Amino acid sequence: MSGGNGSPEGAANPRALEHNARSCGRELSFSAEARKEVDRLLSRYPDKQSALLPVLWVAQKEWGWISKEAVDHVASVLSLSPAFVWGVVTFYTMYNRGPVGKHLIQFCTSISCHLAGAEDAYKECRNRLGGLKPGETSADGMYTVIEVECLAQCDKAPAVMVNDDDYDVISKEKLDAFLQGLK
Repeated sequence: MSGGNGSPEGAANPRALEHNARSCGRELSFSAEARKEVDRLLSRYPDKQSALLPVLWVAQKEWGWISKEAVDHVASVLSLSPAFVWGVVTFYTMYNRGPVGKHLIQFCTSISCHLAGAEDAYKECRNRLGGLKPGETSADGMYTVIEVECLAQCDKAPAVMVNDDDYDVISKEKLDAFLQGLK
């Protein structure tokens, strides 16, 4: 995945490389513990490519996000092309393609959540955390707030996911208690 992408963002951001893959600035390799988990996963699948999604989870757990170097390392471990791995990373929204805060707060704004006030709660949450722009991380590194298309919790709208935990009925009025619970 080496080389530039020729996009304006790539020109302005030397850390944005091919297909806007961001660089962490160093070569990566799995820790002994992570490699043990990868080996365990590989033993469960008929071929290496089949293990790609769970191995990407291991990479994200290990490094916090999927950088260009993480893509390159996973591709090498699984004997896949970096382009193939990057295609999978960009297809699924569950893989972070940049650093995120300790608490990744995802607001669903699909129709049910939208009608229940999700967009107002999303904007107010960003304001209460220091006027964050969409996808921006707070200065203390604690919070990243993003909008997502669907969390499959229409009956609990407006729905929010923080890291791997689901929260329901997060309205503007409930934001203070919600945010206090995250500390």
